[in-house]
Amino acid sequence: MSDHFFVVTGGPGAGKTSLITEFARRGFHTIPESGRTIIREEMQSGGSALPWADRMAYAERMLERDLSAHSAAQALSGPVIFDRGIPDIPGYLTLCGLPVPPHVAATTTTHRYNRRVFLAPFWDAIFEQDAERKQDRAEAEATCALMHKTYAALGYDITELPRTDIASRADFVAAQLVL
Repeated sequence: MSDHFFVVTGGPGAGKTSLITEFARRGFHTIPESGRTIIREEMQSGGSALPWADRMAYAERMLERDLSAHSAAQALSGPVIFDRGIPDIPGYLTLCGLPVPPHVAATTTTHRYNRRVFLAPFWDAIFEQDAERKQDRAEAEATCALMHKTYAALGYDITELPRTDIASRADFVAAQLVL
């Protein structure tokens, strides 16, 4: 059962990773976002499974990593907080105008998380681009809206994070980690 798996999703630059880092600092089990790791690896190796090169290959690599993380996390007790979840992948493909392969769609029903999903809303005050985050503000906002739609369509209850400092955000989430 994966009721102790909690996802933080949303658009890029909305504070998800900072929140996950705060939870790790507080001693929670956390699972980092696979996308950034893949980008770093592909850039280092000269690979093309990148969101600005081969988006389908990038999505397949994320799926592979996320399935592995989901499986490995089964052994962890207490809340496990994921920086993005498997449903982010079909959301990403849809955002890119690419078809969602049947095997990707199937994983969203076979690999579930706690019904409550935390959405980091677009927040202009903290949004910034970097070497791995090349999306502009409009794409960040569109990503957030699509993640909300994707998770809701899969039967998850969406809880929007407040636009506040990391410690207060972590307190807000921690108070709702009901197993």
